[in-house]
Amino acid sequence: MIPLVLKNCRVFDGHSEELLENRSLVIEGQHIAGITENSETPSGASHVIDVGGKTVMPGLIDAHVHVMAEQVNLTNNDNTSRTAAILFAKDFMESALQRGFTSLRDAGGADFTLVDAVDRDLIKGPRLFCSGYAISQTGGHGDFRDKHQHLYDACACTYVGGISKIADGVDQVRAMVRDQLRLGASQIKLMLSGGVASPSDPIWMLQFSDDEIAAAVDEATRSRTYVMGHAYSAEAIARVVKLGVRTIEHGNLIDHKAAQIVKENEAFVVPTLATYWGIQKEGRELGMSDETMRKNDKVLDAGTAALETCQAAGAELGFGTDLLGSLHRYQTEEFVIRSEVMSPVDVLRSATSINAKILNREAELGCIAPGALADVIVVDGNPLEDMKLFTAGGENVHIVIKNGRLCKNLSA
Repeated sequence: MIPLVLKNCRVFDGHSEELLENRSLVIEGQHIAGITENSETPSGASHVIDVGGKTVMPGLIDAHVHVMAEQVNLTNNDNTSRTAAILFAKDFMESALQRGFTSLRDAGGADFTLVDAVDRDLIKGPRLFCSGYAISQTGGHGDFRDKHQHLYDACACTYVGGISKIADGVDQVRAMVRDQLRLGASQIKLMLSGGVASPSDPIWMLQFSDDEIAAAVDEATRSRTYVMGHAYSAEAIARVVKLGVRTIEHGNLIDHKAAQIVKENEAFVVPTLATYWGIQKEGRELGMSDETMRKNDKVLDAGTAALETCQAAGAELGFGTDLLGSLHRYQTEEFVIRSEVMSPVDVLRSATSINAKILNREAELGCIAPGALADVIVVDGNPLEDMKLFTAGGENVHIVIKNGRLCKNLSA
Protein backbone atom coordinates (compact mmCIF):
# COMPACT_ATOMS: atom_id res chain seq x y z
CA MET A 1 0.00 0.00 0.00
CA ILE A 2 1.32 3.46 -0.90
CA PRO A 3 2.04 5.26 2.37
CA LEU A 4 0.92 8.42 4.07
CA VAL A 5 3.90 10.56 5.03
CA LEU A 6 4.15 13.34 7.61
CA LYS A 7 7.27 15.33 6.78
CA ASN A 8 9.23 18.11 8.50
CA CYS A 9 8.39 16.70 11.94
CA ARG A 10 9.82 16.82 15.38
CA VAL A 11 9.06 13.45 17.03
CA PHE A 12 8.27 12.52 20.63
CA ASP A 13 8.35 8.73 20.63
CA GLY A 14 6.49 8.18 23.91
CA HIS A 15 9.66 7.53 25.92
CA SER A 16 12.61 9.81 25.18
CA GLU A 17 13.39 13.05 26.98
CA GLU A 18 14.48 14.60 23.68
CA LEU A 19 12.64 15.19 20.43
CA LEU A 20 13.95 13.80 17.17
CA GLU A 21 14.43 16.69 14.74
CA ASN A 22 13.84 16.92 10.99
CA ARG A 23 12.10 13.60 10.55
CA SER A 24 9.42 12.10 8.33
CA LEU A 25 6.93 9.57 9.62
CA VAL A 26 5.86 6.90 7.14
CA ILE A 27 2.49 5.19 7.64
CA GLU A 28 1.38 2.15 5.65
CA GLY A 29 -2.13 0.90 6.23
CA GLN A 30 -2.84 0.80 9.96
CA HIS A 31 0.79 0.77 11.08
CA ILE A 32 3.86 2.96 11.32
CA ALA A 33 6.31 1.79 8.69
CA GLY A 34 9.27 3.90 9.74
CA ILE A 35 10.83 7.17 10.85
CA THR A 36 13.25 8.61 8.31
CA GLU A 37 15.38 11.66 7.76
CA ASN A 38 13.49 14.25 5.72
CA SER A 39 15.86 13.69 2.81
CA GLU A 40 14.85 10.02 2.77
CA THR A 41 11.11 10.57 2.42
CA PRO A 42 9.64 8.03 -0.02
CA SER A 43 8.97 9.61 -3.38
CA GLY A 44 5.98 7.38 -4.21
CA ALA A 45 3.77 8.44 -1.32
CA SER A 46 0.21 9.22 -2.37
CA HIS A 47 -0.42 11.58 0.55
CA VAL A 48 2.30 13.80 1.99
CA ILE A 49 1.55 16.33 4.73
CA ASP A 50 4.18 18.93 5.56
CA VAL A 51 3.66 19.66 9.26
CA GLY A 52 6.13 22.54 9.23
CA GLY A 53 8.21 21.54 12.26
CA LYS A 54 5.29 20.68 14.52
CA THR A 55 5.61 17.79 16.98
CA VAL A 56 4.46 14.31 16.03
CA MET A 57 3.72 12.05 19.00
CA PRO A 58 1.66 8.99 19.95
CA GLY A 59 -2.09 9.36 20.25
CA LEU A 60 -3.08 10.13 23.83
CA ILE A 61 -4.61 7.46 26.09
CA ASP A 62 -7.03 8.25 28.92
CA ALA A 63 -7.09 5.23 31.23
CA HIS A 64 -10.05 6.30 33.36
CA VAL A 65 -13.21 7.62 31.75
CA HIS A 66 -16.96 7.04 32.15
CA VAL A 67 -18.39 7.67 28.72
CA MET A 68 -21.88 6.61 29.86
CA ALA A 69 -22.01 9.00 32.84
CA GLU A 70 -24.30 11.59 31.29
CA GLN A 71 -24.97 13.25 34.67
CA VAL A 72 -22.30 14.54 37.07
CA ASN A 73 -24.50 13.46 39.99
CA LEU A 74 -24.30 9.68 39.70
CA THR A 75 -27.51 9.13 41.66
CA ASN A 76 -29.27 11.16 38.99
CA ASN A 77 -27.28 9.34 36.32
CA ASP A 78 -29.01 6.11 37.32
CA ASN A 79 -32.24 7.62 36.00
CA THR A 80 -30.78 8.53 32.61
CA SER A 81 -32.26 6.52 29.76
CA ARG A 82 -29.94 4.16 27.91
CA THR A 83 -30.59 6.09 24.69
CA ALA A 84 -29.59 9.41 26.26
CA ALA A 85 -26.48 7.84 27.76
CA ILE A 86 -25.40 6.40 24.41
CA LEU A 87 -25.91 9.74 22.66
CA PHE A 88 -23.84 11.36 25.40
CA ALA A 89 -21.15 8.69 24.96
CA LYS A 90 -21.02 9.41 21.24
CA ASP A 91 -20.43 13.11 21.92
CA PHE A 92 -17.86 12.38 24.63
CA MET A 93 -15.83 9.98 22.48
CA GLU A 94 -15.92 12.05 19.31
CA SER A 95 -14.86 15.15 21.26
CA ALA A 96 -12.06 13.19 22.95
CA LEU A 97 -10.71 12.07 19.58
CA GLN A 98 -10.58 15.67 18.40
CA ARG A 99 -8.64 16.54 21.57
CA GLY A 100 -6.03 13.94 20.59
CA PHE A 101 -7.15 10.88 22.58
CA THR A 102 -7.05 7.83 20.33
CA SER A 103 -7.70 5.28 23.11
CA LEU A 104 -9.94 5.33 26.19
CA ARG A 105 -10.27 2.84 29.04
CA ASP A 106 -13.77 3.03 30.45
CA ALA A 107 -13.98 2.43 34.21
CA GLY A 108 -17.62 1.41 34.38
CA GLY A 109 -20.73 1.70 32.24
CA ALA A 110 -19.51 1.16 28.68
CA ASP A 111 -19.89 -2.26 27.10
CA PHE A 112 -19.26 -4.14 23.86
CA THR A 113 -22.06 -2.29 22.05
CA LEU A 114 -20.02 0.92 22.14
CA VAL A 115 -16.85 -0.93 21.17
CA ASP A 116 -18.75 -2.36 18.20
CA ALA A 117 -20.13 1.07 17.28
CA VAL A 118 -16.60 2.51 17.19
CA ASP A 119 -15.27 -0.45 15.21
CA ARG A 120 -18.08 0.01 12.67
CA ASP A 121 -17.44 3.78 12.50
CA LEU A 122 -20.93 4.58 13.78
CA ILE A 123 -19.12 6.54 16.49
CA LYS A 124 -16.05 8.36 15.19
CA GLY A 125 -14.18 8.06 18.44
CA PRO A 126 -11.14 6.50 20.09
CA ARG A 127 -10.73 2.75 20.44
CA LEU A 128 -12.46 1.74 23.65
CA PHE A 129 -11.33 -0.67 26.35
CA CYS A 130 -14.51 -1.27 28.35
CA SER A 131 -15.02 -2.76 31.82
CA GLY A 132 -18.73 -3.39 31.46
CA TYR A 133 -20.42 -2.54 34.73
CA ALA A 134 -18.19 -1.67 37.68
CA ILE A 135 -18.83 -4.14 40.51
CA SER A 136 -19.71 -2.86 43.98
CA GLN A 137 -20.78 -4.35 47.28
CA THR A 138 -24.06 -3.21 48.80
CA GLY A 139 -23.47 0.24 50.25
CA GLY A 140 -20.19 0.56 48.37
CA HIS A 141 -18.97 3.22 45.99
CA GLY A 142 -20.98 1.80 43.10
CA ASP A 143 -24.25 1.81 45.07
CA PHE A 144 -25.72 5.17 44.12
CA ARG A 145 -29.18 4.61 45.60
CA ASP A 146 -30.25 7.29 48.04
CA LYS A 147 -31.36 6.33 51.51
CA HIS A 148 -35.06 6.26 50.57
CA GLN A 149 -34.72 3.55 47.94
CA HIS A 150 -34.56 0.68 50.43
CA LEU A 151 -38.33 1.10 50.76
CA TYR A 152 -38.79 -0.19 47.23
CA ASP A 153 -35.93 -2.63 46.52
CA ALA A 154 -36.54 -6.29 47.21
CA CYS A 155 -32.78 -6.88 47.51
CA ALA A 156 -29.57 -5.11 46.61
CA CYS A 157 -28.73 -7.63 43.90
CA THR A 158 -31.58 -6.22 41.78
CA TYR A 159 -29.77 -2.88 41.52
CA VAL A 160 -28.39 -2.00 38.10
CA GLY A 161 -27.15 1.58 37.94
CA GLY A 162 -25.90 3.67 35.09
CA ILE A 163 -22.29 2.56 35.56
CA SER A 164 -22.35 -0.19 38.20
CA LYS A 165 -23.97 -3.35 39.58
CA ILE A 166 -23.98 -4.90 43.04
CA ALA A 167 -22.57 -8.29 44.02
CA ASP A 168 -22.22 -9.62 47.58
CA GLY A 169 -20.34 -12.75 48.52
CA VAL A 170 -17.74 -14.78 46.66
CA ASP A 171 -20.22 -16.62 44.46
CA GLN A 172 -22.00 -13.45 43.32
CA VAL A 173 -18.70 -11.72 42.64
CA ARG A 174 -17.42 -14.65 40.58
CA ALA A 175 -20.65 -14.78 38.61
CA MET A 176 -20.61 -11.04 37.98
CA VAL A 177 -16.98 -11.06 36.80
CA ARG A 178 -17.65 -13.99 34.51
CA ASP A 179 -20.67 -12.25 33.05
CA GLN A 180 -18.79 -9.01 32.36
CA LEU A 181 -16.06 -11.03 30.63
CA ARG A 182 -18.70 -12.95 28.67
CA LEU A 183 -20.06 -9.61 27.50
CA GLY A 184 -16.68 -8.49 26.20
CA ALA A 185 -15.09 -6.56 29.06
CA SER A 186 -11.41 -5.82 28.44
CA GLN A 187 -10.75 -5.68 32.20
CA ILE A 188 -12.75 -5.85 35.43
CA LYS A 189 -13.52 -2.86 37.67
CA LEU A 190 -14.08 -3.27 41.42
CA MET A 191 -15.08 -0.55 43.88
CA LEU A 192 -12.70 -1.11 46.82
CA SER A 193 -13.00 1.96 49.03
CA GLY A 194 -15.37 4.81 49.72
CA GLY A 195 -15.67 7.51 47.10
CA VAL A 196 -16.57 11.11 46.42
CA ALA A 197 -19.74 10.69 44.38
CA SER A 198 -21.47 7.88 46.29
CA PRO A 199 -24.00 8.78 49.01
CA SER A 200 -23.45 6.22 51.78
CA ASP A 201 -19.75 5.42 52.16
CA PRO A 202 -16.98 7.49 53.77
CA ILE A 203 -13.70 7.75 51.85
CA TRP A 204 -11.87 5.54 54.37
CA MET A 205 -14.29 2.60 54.09
CA LEU A 206 -12.70 -0.71 53.01
CA GLN A 207 -14.98 -2.56 50.60
CA PHE A 208 -15.36 -6.24 49.66
CA SER A 209 -13.79 -9.00 51.72
CA ASP A 210 -10.38 -10.43 50.92
CA ASP A 211 -12.03 -13.57 49.56
CA GLU A 212 -14.33 -11.59 47.27
CA ILE A 213 -11.43 -9.58 45.85
CA ALA A 214 -9.29 -12.69 45.41
CA ALA A 215 -12.14 -14.38 43.54
CA ALA A 216 -12.42 -11.47 41.10
CA VAL A 217 -8.65 -11.41 40.55
CA ASP A 218 -8.64 -15.18 39.95
CA GLU A 219 -11.41 -14.98 37.37
CA ALA A 220 -9.78 -12.05 35.56
CA THR A 221 -6.33 -13.68 35.59
CA ARG A 222 -7.63 -16.93 34.15
CA SER A 223 -9.13 -14.89 31.34
CA ARG A 224 -5.71 -13.26 30.79
CA THR A 225 -6.81 -9.87 31.96
CA TYR A 226 -6.76 -7.95 35.25
CA VAL A 227 -8.69 -6.04 37.90
CA MET A 228 -8.66 -2.26 38.18
CA GLY A 229 -9.68 -1.06 41.63
CA HIS A 230 -11.21 2.18 42.88
CA ALA A 231 -9.26 3.00 46.08
CA TYR A 232 -8.27 6.20 47.89
CA SER A 233 -6.65 5.44 51.24
CA ALA A 234 -3.19 4.02 51.81
CA GLU A 235 -4.76 1.16 53.80
CA ALA A 236 -7.13 0.24 50.96
CA ILE A 237 -4.40 0.49 48.33
CA ALA A 238 -1.87 -1.68 50.16
CA ARG A 239 -4.53 -4.29 50.94
CA VAL A 240 -5.90 -4.76 47.44
CA VAL A 241 -2.57 -4.64 45.62
CA LYS A 242 -1.37 -7.50 47.82
CA LEU A 243 -4.51 -9.38 46.74
CA GLY A 244 -3.58 -8.96 43.06
CA VAL A 245 -5.39 -5.81 41.93
CA ARG A 246 -3.25 -4.43 39.10
CA THR A 247 -4.26 -0.77 38.77
CA ILE A 248 -5.28 1.59 41.54
CA GLU A 249 -7.75 4.21 40.39
CA HIS A 250 -7.43 7.66 42.03
CA GLY A 251 -5.10 6.83 44.97
CA ASN A 252 -5.16 10.37 46.36
CA LEU A 253 -4.47 9.36 49.98
CA ILE A 254 -1.59 7.00 49.25
CA ASP A 255 1.48 7.08 51.49
CA HIS A 256 5.07 6.06 50.81
CA LYS A 257 4.65 2.56 52.22
CA ALA A 258 1.59 1.85 50.06
CA ALA A 259 3.35 3.33 47.01
CA GLN A 260 6.29 0.98 47.62
CA ILE A 261 3.86 -1.96 47.73
CA VAL A 262 2.46 -0.82 44.37
CA LYS A 263 5.97 -0.80 42.90
CA GLU A 264 6.98 -4.14 44.45
CA ASN A 265 3.90 -5.79 42.95
CA GLU A 266 4.42 -4.18 39.51
CA ALA A 267 1.04 -2.48 39.81
CA PHE A 268 0.08 1.03 38.68
CA VAL A 269 -1.64 4.08 40.10
CA VAL A 270 -3.98 6.01 37.78
CA PRO A 271 -4.63 9.45 39.31
CA THR A 272 -7.63 11.42 38.07
CA LEU A 273 -7.06 14.96 39.28
CA ALA A 274 -9.08 16.76 36.61
CA THR A 275 -12.36 15.42 37.98
CA TYR A 276 -11.86 16.98 41.43
CA TRP A 277 -10.83 20.25 39.80
CA GLY A 278 -13.96 20.18 37.64
CA ILE A 279 -16.27 19.28 40.54
CA GLN A 280 -14.83 22.07 42.67
CA LYS A 281 -15.41 24.47 39.80
CA GLU A 282 -18.97 23.45 38.83
CA GLY A 283 -20.16 20.71 41.17
CA ARG A 284 -22.70 22.71 43.16
CA GLU A 285 -24.32 24.10 40.02
CA LEU A 286 -24.59 20.54 38.68
CA GLY A 287 -26.39 19.10 41.69
CA MET A 288 -23.61 17.72 43.89
CA SER A 289 -24.50 17.49 47.60
CA ASP A 290 -22.71 19.30 50.41
CA GLU A 291 -21.25 15.97 51.59
CA THR A 292 -19.92 15.21 48.12
CA MET A 293 -18.32 18.65 47.91
CA ARG A 294 -16.64 18.10 51.32
CA LYS A 295 -15.27 14.75 50.17
CA ASN A 296 -14.09 16.33 46.94
CA ASP A 297 -12.18 19.06 48.78
CA LYS A 298 -10.40 16.43 50.86
CA VAL A 299 -9.10 14.39 47.95
CA LEU A 300 -8.42 17.45 45.77
CA ASP A 301 -6.04 18.87 48.36
CA ALA A 302 -4.17 15.55 48.54
CA GLY A 303 -4.00 14.85 44.81
CA THR A 304 -0.77 16.50 43.74
CA ALA A 305 1.04 15.25 46.87
CA ALA A 306 0.05 11.71 45.85
CA LEU A 307 1.84 12.19 42.53
CA GLU A 308 5.02 13.15 44.36
CA THR A 309 4.68 10.20 46.76
CA CYS A 310 4.31 7.72 43.91
CA GLN A 311 7.23 9.16 41.98
CA ALA A 312 9.46 9.08 45.06
CA ALA A 313 8.64 5.39 45.56
CA GLY A 314 9.11 4.57 41.86
CA ALA A 315 5.47 3.52 41.40
CA GLU A 316 4.35 3.92 37.79
CA LEU A 317 1.67 6.51 37.15
CA GLY A 318 -0.95 6.16 34.45
CA PHE A 319 -3.09 9.00 33.16
CA GLY A 320 -6.83 9.26 33.83
CA THR A 321 -9.45 11.96 34.17
CA ASP A 322 -12.73 10.39 35.49
CA LEU A 323 -14.77 13.40 34.32
CA LEU A 324 -18.54 13.02 34.49
CA GLY A 325 -21.28 14.60 32.41
CA SER A 326 -20.57 17.98 30.89
CA LEU A 327 -17.25 18.18 32.76
CA HIS A 328 -15.62 15.93 30.15
CA ARG A 329 -14.65 19.07 28.25
CA TYR A 330 -11.96 19.56 30.92
CA GLN A 331 -10.19 16.33 29.92
CA THR A 332 -6.93 17.98 28.92
CA GLU A 333 -6.70 20.00 32.15
CA GLU A 334 -5.11 16.88 33.64
CA PHE A 335 -1.88 17.79 31.81
CA VAL A 336 -1.66 21.23 33.42
CA ILE A 337 -2.62 20.04 36.91
CA ARG A 338 0.02 17.32 36.87
CA SER A 339 2.70 19.65 35.55
CA GLU A 340 2.61 21.47 38.90
CA VAL A 341 4.69 18.63 40.38
CA MET A 342 5.71 16.41 37.44
CA SER A 343 8.06 17.07 34.54
CA PRO A 344 6.39 17.37 31.12
CA VAL A 345 8.06 14.21 29.85
CA ASP A 346 6.75 12.21 32.80
CA VAL A 347 3.23 13.51 32.22
CA LEU A 348 3.48 12.61 28.52
CA ARG A 349 4.78 9.12 29.30
CA SER A 350 1.81 8.60 31.62
CA ALA A 351 -0.61 9.49 28.82
CA THR A 352 1.20 7.40 26.20
CA SER A 353 3.69 4.60 26.89
CA ILE A 354 2.74 3.87 30.52
CA ASN A 355 -0.97 3.76 29.72
CA ALA A 356 -0.20 1.44 26.81
CA LYS A 357 1.58 -0.83 29.27
CA ILE A 358 -1.51 -0.75 31.51
CA LEU A 359 -3.61 -1.81 28.53
CA ASN A 360 -1.13 -4.63 27.76
CA ARG A 361 -0.62 -3.05 24.34
CA GLU A 362 2.80 -1.43 24.77
CA ALA A 363 4.15 -2.73 21.43
CA GLU A 364 1.19 -1.27 19.53
CA LEU A 365 0.03 1.87 21.34
CA GLY A 366 1.61 4.82 23.13
CA CYS A 367 4.74 4.88 20.99
CA ILE A 368 6.10 6.09 17.67
CA ALA A 369 8.01 3.08 16.37
CA PRO A 370 8.03 0.82 13.30
CA GLY A 371 5.32 -1.79 13.59
CA ALA A 372 3.20 0.13 16.10
CA LEU A 373 -0.37 1.01 15.25
CA ALA A 374 -0.58 4.37 13.49
CA ASP A 375 -2.24 6.26 16.34
CA VAL A 376 -0.54 9.61 15.89
CA ILE A 377 -1.21 13.26 16.71
CA VAL A 378 0.52 16.43 15.58
CA VAL A 379 0.82 19.24 18.13
CA ASP A 380 1.68 22.87 17.35
CA GLY A 381 4.56 23.48 19.75
CA ASN A 382 6.92 21.57 21.99
CA PRO A 383 4.99 19.47 24.55
CA LEU A 384 8.19 18.82 26.50
CA GLU A 385 8.16 22.51 27.38
CA ASP A 386 4.50 23.49 27.56
CA MET A 387 1.64 21.33 28.87
CA LYS A 388 -0.90 24.00 27.95
CA LEU A 389 -0.57 22.91 24.33
CA PHE A 390 -3.20 20.24 25.05
CA THR A 391 -5.83 22.56 26.53
CA ALA A 392 -8.29 24.89 24.76
CA GLY A 393 -10.36 21.98 23.49
CA GLY A 394 -7.65 20.57 21.24
CA GLU A 395 -7.01 23.72 19.20
CA ASN A 396 -3.27 23.03 19.22
CA VAL A 397 -3.77 19.42 18.15
CA HIS A 398 -3.66 19.95 14.39
CA ILE A 399 -3.71 16.35 13.16
CA VAL A 400 -5.21 13.17 14.61
CA ILE A 401 -4.60 9.79 12.98
CA LYS A 402 -6.13 6.59 14.38
CA ASN A 403 -5.32 3.20 12.88
CA GLY A 404 -3.66 5.00 9.98
CA ARG A 405 -6.82 6.94 9.19
CA LEU A 406 -6.81 10.73 9.15
CA CYS A 407 -9.49 11.86 11.63
CA LYS A 408 -8.56 15.54 11.97
CA ASN A 409 -6.40 17.84 9.85
CA LEU A 410 -6.30 21.54 10.61
CA SER A 411 -3.32 21.85 8.26
CA ALA A 412 -5.42 21.09 5.18
